[in-house]
Amino acid sequence: MPDQNWDILISGGGIAGLTAAAAFGTAGFSVICVDPAPPVTERDAAGADMRTTAMLQPACGVLETAGLWNRLEPFASALQIMRIVDAGGESPEPRIIKDFNASDVSDQPFGWNLPNWLLRREMVARLAELPNVDFRPGTRTMSLFTREGEARVGLSDGHKVHARLVIAADGRGSSMRQAAGIDVKTRRYGQKALAFSVTHPVPHENVSTEIHRTGGPFTLVPLPDRDGSPSSAVVWMDDGPLSQRRSTMDIAAFEAEMTERSCHLFGPLSLASPRTLWPIISQQATRLSGERLALIAEAAHVVPPIGAQGLNMSLADTATLLALAQERPEGLGDRTMLDTYHKARYGDISLRVQGIDVLNRASQVHSPMLRDLRAAGLNALYTMPAVRKTLMQMGLGVK
Repeated sequence: MPDQNWDILISGGGIAGLTAAAAFGTAGFSVICVDPAPPVTERDAAGADMRTTAMLQPACGVLETAGLWNRLEPFASALQIMRIVDAGGESPEPRIIKDFNASDVSDQPFGWNLPNWLLRREMVARLAELPNVDFRPGTRTMSLFTREGEARVGLSDGHKVHARLVIAADGRGSSMRQAAGIDVKTRRYGQKALAFSVTHPVPHENVSTEIHRTGGPFTLVPLPDRDGSPSSAVVWMDDGPLSQRRSTMDIAAFEAEMTERSCHLFGPLSLASPRTLWPIISQQATRLSGERLALIAEAAHVVPPIGAQGLNMSLADTATLLALAQERPEGLGDRTMLDTYHKARYGDISLRVQGIDVLNRASQVHSPMLRDLRAAGLNALYTMPAVRKTLMQMGLGVK
C-alpha cells in the first residue's frame, strides 16, 4: 500500500478520540482516526455502551469548537444540582443529604448528561462532514516508529501512515503508549461498576444523586424521559463479586435490590436497558508525551466514575493540545509542543487522580465507625462555604 501523509493520526475511536478528530479537523488539520471496532451508534443494538457522560461546562466549550455541541444539545439533560447522600447507617436510609447547586458558582448548570451511544452517533456524523478527516473503523494501529521530524504508523489494513503528531486515545491498555515505552502506575480496588438506565415514578428534577453506603457509590444521573416516565442513568459501584452476581440476576430481584440501594428516593426503579459491567481502577501514565506522540484520555489517565471527571479530563487534554497546535502550527508534534503539553496537564491530572482515589476509598468503607467518619467529613465540608465553593469550582474544572 502507498504511504499516506497526515498532520495527525489518532489511535482510538472512542468518545475522546472522535472528539479530538472533530476538534482538530474543524481547526483545519488533516486527520486520520482509526479504531479496531466499528462504533455502536444505536441504543438497542448489541454492544451499545449504556453508560452516560456528564459534560461539564469546560467540556462543552471543546464540543462547540469541534462543531459538536449544536448536534448534542437537543439530547442533553441539564445537571443543575449535585446531591450527595450518606446512607451509611444501620439501615439503607438517607441520614445526611447535601445539595451542591451550580447557581452558587455559575449562571449555568454544572453540565449536561448524554448517553455514550448517542455521543458516538453524532460524532461519527460530524466527522463525515469534514473533508480533511478520514475515520476508519475496523482498522487498528500495528506499529509505531518515530524520528525527530515525523512518526510512521503501520495499520492493520496494510497502509503506512506518516504523521507529524500521533495522538494515543486507545484506552487504558494503549498500544501506542506501550510502543513508546511509557510506563503507568495502576491502583486496583477490587470493585466493578454496573452501568444501566432506569425509569422511576419520582422526577429527578435535573438533580444528579450520588448515594454512599458501602462498596462504592450508587449514582443516578438525569436522562430525558423515556416512554413518558422520568429516566436516569445509573452507575453502581461495589465489590467485584457482588457486581458480577448482580449483572446476571433475575430482573425482578435486581430491581428490588437496586431500589433498596437507592434508598427509595425515586420510588420503585425499573430496569430500562441491558446491564454492562466495568472493572474499576485508577491509572496514570508517568509521562504524557513521547517523540511525536501525545497521550490523552484513558491512555493517559483512568479514574473511578466519581464526580464526572473522567471524560472531562480527557477533553481538557484535547483542548490543551489544540491550543498549542494553533499557537504554533509549524511546530505541530515537535518536542517543544509536546514538552509544553506534558507540563500543562500533568499536575492537574495528578491532583484529580489522587483526589478521586481518596473519595473512592472513602466510599468503599464497610465498618460503621468509618462510615460515621465519612458522614462527619461530608457535613464538615458542606458547612464551610469557602471550601464548598472551591470544591465545586474544581469539580467544574474552572479552578
